[in-house]
Parts: sequence; C-alpha cells; structure tokens
Amino acid sequence: MEISFCQSLRTRALACVSLLTALVGGTAPSQAQQAPKTKLIVWGLQSGAETAGLDAQVAEFEKRNPDIDVSLLSLGAGGMNPQKLLTSIVGGAPPDLINQDRFTIGDWASRDAFEPLDKFLAAEKGQKSPIKASDFYTAAWNESLYKGHAYAIPTDIDDRVLYYNRKVFREAGLDPNKPPRTWEELKEYAKKLTKMRKDGTFERIGFIPNYGNSWLYLYSWQNGGDFLSPDGRKCTLDNPQSVGALQYMTDMYDALGGYDKVNIFQSGFQGAEQDPFFTGKIAMVINGSWNLGGIARYAPDLDFGVAPAPVPEARLKGEGIFKGQAPYITWSGGFSLAIPRGAKHPQQAWRFIKWMTSVESALIGGKAQQAFNKAKGRPFVFTLSASPAVNDQMLKSFPLSNARLQGGQKTVVELLPAAKYRPVTFIGQTLWDAHVRAFERACQHVLSPKAALTEQTNLVQKELNRAFERDNLPLLSFTWPIIIIAALSIGGLAFGGVRIKKQVGNSPMARREALTGYLMAAPWIVGFLLLTAGPIIASILLAFSDYDVLHAPRYAGLSNFQFLFTDDRELIGKAFYNAFYLAAFGIPLGMATGLAIAMLLNMKVKGMNWYRTAFYIPSIVPGIASAVLWAWILAGDPSKGLLNALWNATLTQWFGVLPPGWFGVADWAKPGLIVQGLWGAGGGMILWLAGLQGIPTTLYEAAQIDGASRWSQFRHVTLPMLSPYIFFNFIMGTIGALQEFDRVYVLGGGSGSGGPLDSMMVPVLFLFKNAFQYFKMGYASAIAWVVFVVILALALLQLWAQKYWVHYETDKR
Repeated sequence: MEISFCQSLRTRALACVSLLTALVGGTAPSQAQQAPKTKLIVWGLQSGAETAGLDAQVAEFEKRNPDIDVSLLSLGAGGMNPQKLLTSIVGGAPPDLINQDRFTIGDWASRDAFEPLDKFLAAEKGQKSPIKASDFYTAAWNESLYKGHAYAIPTDIDDRVLYYNRKVFREAGLDPNKPPRTWEELKEYAKKLTKMRKDGTFERIGFIPNYGNSWLYLYSWQNGGDFLSPDGRKCTLDNPQSVGALQYMTDMYDALGGYDKVNIFQSGFQGAEQDPFFTGKIAMVINGSWNLGGIARYAPDLDFGVAPAPVPEARLKGEGIFKGQAPYITWSGGFSLAIPRGAKHPQQAWRFIKWMTSVESALIGGKAQQAFNKAKGRPFVFTLSASPAVNDQMLKSFPLSNARLQGGQKTVVELLPAAKYRPVTFIGQTLWDAHVRAFERACQHVLSPKAALTEQTNLVQKELNRAFERDNLPLLSFTWPIIIIAALSIGGLAFGGVRIKKQVGNSPMARREALTGYLMAAPWIVGFLLLTAGPIIASILLAFSDYDVLHAPRYAGLSNFQFLFTDDRELIGKAFYNAFYLAAFGIPLGMATGLAIAMLLNMKVKGMNWYRTAFYIPSIVPGIASAVLWAWILAGDPSKGLLNALWNATLTQWFGVLPPGWFGVADWAKPGLIVQGLWGAGGGMILWLAGLQGIPTTLYEAAQIDGASRWSQFRHVTLPMLSPYIFFNFIMGTIGALQEFDRVYVLGGGSGSGGPLDSMMVPVLFLFKNAFQYFKMGYASAIAWVVFVVILALALLQLWAQKYWVHYETDKR
C-alpha cells in the first residue's frame, strides 16, 4: 500500500512539473503528449521507391488509428529463411507482425512460434465486416491453418498458368489461338518450337518442364497424386500418380536433349527485362500470376497468351479417377500476416491485419500504385488478393487496356477456386527438398522415377516418425552436467592455483607481477569461457538431444549419430566426398599456382611491386563477391558466360567440343569451384614469396658448381627448403576444404540447395541446412562434432607424417 501511494504521489508530482513547464513555454500538453503512440513493428513488408500502394495503405491506417505508428522492415524475413525470426523470438524481441510465406505457417505453428488467432476471430462475430473463413479462397485459408487453428490471415495469392509466345507460335507454323491443352500436346509443341544453333546448342527452347514455377508438385496434382496422408502421419510421395508425373518430366527432358544440356542453356537465364520469355529464348513457360506484372513493366508490347497449364488427357476428358473433377489444376501460394509469440502489441497488430485485408484498403493501395505506374508510363496490374471480394472490386476499378494482359488476368482469377496448396505440415521444407532431390535424380537418370521417389519417401517418413516420437523423450536435465562442469572448473582452478604458487614462491614482487598479468588476461579468459567454451560444452550436450531452439531440449541418446550414419549416410558421405575432392585436387593446384606466381614475382624485373599488387588483389576480394562474379564468368550458356563464350569461339568452332556446364551440371560443379578458387592464389603467393626469399643463395651456388640443372635445383634445393610452407598450406587447405561454406551456398543456388545432385553439398552446408532450415539444432550439433573429429584426425595425421618429409633449418638430421 505504501509503495502504491508513493508511486501515485510521484506520478502526480511529475504531471504538475510537466504542466508548469508547458505553461511557462506558452503551450498546453496535448492528448498525444499524454498518450505516446504505439510503435507497431511489421517484418516482411518494405516501403520503397516502388511501393506507392503499400505506403498509401499504411498512411491511411495511421490516419485512422492515430495511436499507432507503423514501422515496416523487410530484413529478409517472411520467406523460407528463418534465422532472423527464430533469434528474435528466442531473444524475447519479436516483431508485432510478420508477413510470412504461407507455405511455412504450419512449420512455425508446430513449434509454437506464432500466436493462434482463434480468440481474435471469435471476437469478430457480431462486428461490422468481421474476418471469417468464407471471405477467402479455400486454398489460401486452409494453408494458414494448423491442426484446425488459424495462425495467420491470408493477404495475397498466386497461381500457375501457361504463358506462350504467340509470335514464336506463328514462326513455327502453330496456331497462336490454340495453345497445348494436354501433356502430349505440350511435348509436341515443345519440340516444334525448339530451335538449335549450328554448334548444337539451343538458340531457343520450346519448353522446360521445371523452369518458371511448376515443380513436380504441379504435375503430380494434375495426375491425381498427393504427398501426405490426410492425417499428416504418412508420406505418400511415391504414389503411382506422382511416379507417372515424374516419368513425364523425365521423358520431356530426354526429348529436348537431356537434363544437363537443357540446364546448361537455362543457367544463362536472367530476370527483369532480360527474362528469357520476354526475349524469346523460351517459347512456353509455366509461371506464377505475378509474371503478368513483369510483362506489363518490362515487355508491354509482347505478343503473348495465357492458358491453363496442360494436363493429362484423361483428366481433360474426365475419365477414370478424374471423373467429376475440374479439367484444369493449378497450385497457389502467397503470404499471410501472423503474430509471433511474445509480440508486445497483439491487439494493434490485429487491427492492422483487418485493415490490410479489407476491400477499402486494397482500393486505396491500388489507386496510389496505379498513379505511380502511370507516371512511369507502365500499365498497372494489381497483385491478386486472397479474398475473392477484393479481386472482384479490383477488376472493376482497375481494368486493363491491354487485351493480352486483361485476358491473362481473367484466366488466373478463374483458376483460383480449383487451386491446390502444399501440405500444411511441420516437415514442409523437408518434403519440399525431398521432392526436388527425387526430381533431379530421376531426370538425370541416377535412379528411375519410382526408385527416386521411394528413396525420398523413406527419408521423409523417418523424419515424420522421429517427430511424432519426440514427445516420448525425457527432458534433458542439466543438473549433472552443471555439477560435473563446476567440479572440473573448481579442480582446474585449484590445480592452477597450486602451480602458480609454486612458480611465484614467496616473492611479493613476483606475486604482484603474476596478479597484474592475470588481470590483463582476464577479459580474454572471461570471453573465452562465456563465448567459446560455454557454447562448445552446450553443443556437446545438444548433440545427444532433440532440440529446435523454441522448445526445451529432450534427451535422445545416440539417436542423432545413429541417424547420421544410417539414414543420412548417403548425404553425409556425399558431403565429405565433395570436401575431399576439393582438397585432393584444389589444394595441389592452388599451391602449384601460388608457387608458380611467386617464382615469377621473385625475379628482378622493373615494376615488380605493381605485378605483386595485381596478383594479390583478387585474394582480398570478399568470398561472396568473388562467388557472384565467377557465377557470371562460368555461366553454362555461352551467350552469358565469358569463359564458355571464349571456349565456344575456339574449341567448339574448331573441334566441335561443347563447353562444360560448370555449376549447372553435376560433373562440372566441383571443377568449377576449383577454377574459381585458383583466382585467389595470390594470397598464398605471399607466403611462397617469403619462403623463396628465405632460401640462402649459397645453396643454389653450390648446386650450380656441382652441375645441377634448373630442374634439379628446384627439386633438391627449392622444394626441400619450402617443405615447411608446403606443410602449412596443406594442413590449412585441408581444414579450409572441410569448412567450405560461403562459395557453395551462393554458387549452389542459395538456401543451401547443394547444387545439381548435391554436387556442391559439403559438411558445413549440410550442418547449416539442418540447423537453420529444419530447426534440428541437436542433430546439427552432432554433425558439427563429427566434422570436428574428422578435421582433428586429419590434422594429427599430417602432424605425425611431417617428420618424414618436412625439413626445418634447425633440424640436425
């Protein structure tokens, strides 16, 4: 009571001071000063030069809600890259709202990362314009549910259709008003529309089964397939319909010359105004409804058509399992607004959700964006809403004058009621990666479509089983680990104290010096214990647990290691094979290149400092920038890649040898990494140069007197004297190869895909995928310790072997 009275008295005193201050200044305190605005933080939406519509929507919301100040932050959040959101929730500082890819809602909801919105929806009943399920397309609403509870409210939606170039159709003798309707017609059209160069490469391709945004998901749905049982407990990826769909995709690639040949051509494709469909490099493509906006902006004069994606003939005729079903199928995606767990302002966030999904908000945003586009000389194609009512109003309010765009917009809207959506499950990302891996392995004839799908189905099913068994695992107790660590720490300190006392003795000066030394080292010691030793110990414990960061860890024994060396043995084996390949070929080539450059730069030539600088500069270019640069240089399509353009102009023209596909083809991906790595050989050149200049000239003079040739001098003088440098480069190169990450992350396609057929999957990338894409932190910790043991074993082996071939100046042998 006394505390409450004092707080009240203090508050009143402060109010009086504020009033007196305002009166002295000639002003009176306003209502806004008494009640500061609530800052509503929204991730996944970004205000910018091209977002006039969004800016108008937010401005109108703030006008109608003067107590709220909206802060939009993109931060790369909202997609399938969860690191930022994960850390914000764990750190207790999540945003109030996030515009999240709907595909990931189920995964986040299963980990209690989002607040269920049922209480908000229940409170809507009886209010004016309440949010309810019937306001949205079935696919969009159901994709936002998890176990019957709503965890997000859909905002936009998209679907997939066939875009075709009418001009190219006419050139090939095809009727531009009759696009393909069935799979067989699509295959025939693709072959007729493909045009080859004299050197056997593509000048134009009719259709690529997996370019654009189709994936095996679409073909399987068209063929009547599915991926999970209705209860979500069984993976059905290898059902006969999906096998048939994958077989069709494989046959299509074979008809066009094979997956690798098509992929080399595809690797040169770009976006925006250089989109291959806009420039005529591909005649037909299955892509999302968003492509209409791209055409309006970058290719408004393109003569194109839009049609439903071709389907099996049986579906079109309504025969067999397709009886009574819609003749055409598409699949949808999009984003939804969700409230993260621990958000500070959920009520204000809900008000923002209601506004952003309303018809009025959409019309205000559309009007502002239309005016912006008009000022830029572009047509305005609105983004499809997850609400049919919003789309109806937008179609009426913003009709398109371009007949092609108008027809395409009508087609995509008409297909939305029949849209499929990806399974809502906590293993959504795992299932997606599995279907991609099955597609690659089948289309490159590593396995048959049936075998590829069965292999991946078994892996996904094992992940499902582990997840459902998780609740049966006991919580990981930290009591005994803490006791053991504390005991070891106390014992270590006691032992260290005894040792120090013996060394210092009874001298006061020695004691002061020792104390001063330890005080100077204390910041590093504390930092090491808290920021290095602590995480290392934690990772040991987590390696024996099931842990996803958002829940308490559960003790799993050796199951992580067992799963790694049994069920995941192929992937981890591939990762280590790739790392050893890079080490076995990359290290010797890198050392030889660096040494060769150093020997050239060790000569007495005028302007040598400039030459040394020129060779050294590439080694200080950031790794990511270097990877992006070499992705262009080694692009598989000769019209884009500089190296392949030179190859095409020489070796292909003279001898008919086609250029390699580099990062777009499994067989050339690792050689491409090695070639890219040689560009930075100037970094090692500095060490070699120092070693060369440290060799006594008297050794060469003695060798010359004995009649040794230049090669003999290099072999018997230079190399032995450089053996310590060779050893250092060898051991550091081996460690670097096993810790490879940044280059393969970028060159493998981003998001840790690992490149074609996992040809660039390395141990650290495999660890990253499991930790930050699948939330399997315990499993990732186990992988980390396996990688550490391998690196330690190789380092110890190299240290042991050095005595047989490394020569030091201090050796007495």
